[in-house]
Amino acid sequence: MVTNNNPNGFFDKVEKKANVSRSDIFKVADSVKDANFKDEATVRKLVRQIALMTGRQVSKEKEDKIVQAIVTNNMPLDFQSLTNMFKQK
Repeated sequence: MVTNNNPNGFFDKVEKKANVSRSDIFKVADSVKDANFKDEATVRKLVRQIALMTGRQVSKEKEDKIVQAIVTNNMPLDFQSLTNMFKQK
């Protein structure tokens, strides 16, 4: 659990679990801060970018499922939820 005493704890966990650097996390966050998550092309680009960053293969079927879930607001838009979707088989 991340506490106020260690705000970097979240990033340490993500870096360790997803093998993604803190700078890459900030780059993705910055690239989507004004993104339209109702636009399928934008969301698909983000999904592909995260898959590439994490070194995970995402099948067309899984990509479609993730994109549809985000575009239709059927899932929260936080990094942990997205990471969990990528981990599902």
